[in-house]
Amino acid sequence: MNGVHDLGGMHGLGRVEREKDEPVFHAEWERNVFGISYVLGRAAGLLTTDEGRFARESMPPLHYLAARYYERSLYAMTSNLVKKGVISEEELDARAQLFKSSPGTRPPRTENPALLEMVEQRMLRGRRSTERQVAEQPRFRVGDPVMTRNINPRGHTRLPRYARGKHAVIARLHGAFVYPDTYAHGLGENPQYVYSVRFDGQELWGDQAEPNTVVYLDLWESYLTPG
Repeated sequence: MNGVHDLGGMHGLGRVEREKDEPVFHAEWERNVFGISYVLGRAAGLLTTDEGRFARESMPPLHYLAARYYERSLYAMTSNLVKKGVISEEELDARAQLFKSSPGTRPPRTENPALLEMVEQRMLRGRRSTERQVAEQPRFRVGDPVMTRNINPRGHTRLPRYARGKHAVIARLHGAFVYPDTYAHGLGENPQYVYSVRFDGQELWGDQAEPNTVVYLDLWESYLTPG
């Protein structure tokens, strides 16, 4: 979808400021959000990466721009859990009010050995990949000229706005992977080939591009047409 999350090529946002000796987490709640989101996705299978990305993209623009990274993750988790009926809006609001009125409240601790074993098996010992096998042969080969499609979907896509309708060259074939544009909406994996695509800087940014600039994007096959 076209929203404030797709910042590539936009002006007026200032420099990206890097924090010296930045910690992994700035607060304990960020650590908790990371752990919960990891378990929901990798162990419980309640949230896919693409569903989480689309939820972030669907945040109100002002909220998205003002939010910290893990606040967006928290929004993605809760909105998807409500959407899937795992929790209700009322339960979420009640718990938020509880912690707002009593910040020191600790959630009840439950011992569940079976759940712990499942988490260890799936997260620490298992390997999950979105790579798949498909019967079709790749449509493009390394060195082929291509052009990206000019699409403006309301749903999720991994084709950024600044690279739409642009000429490029296939640099590498990665294999076939789950297609995020459908997987984010529960419409199936629909795997297809993914390519590393090489763009010349001037093709993307025009005459203001720095000399000898190139950009590589990993793009699904349906984003591409012969160039």
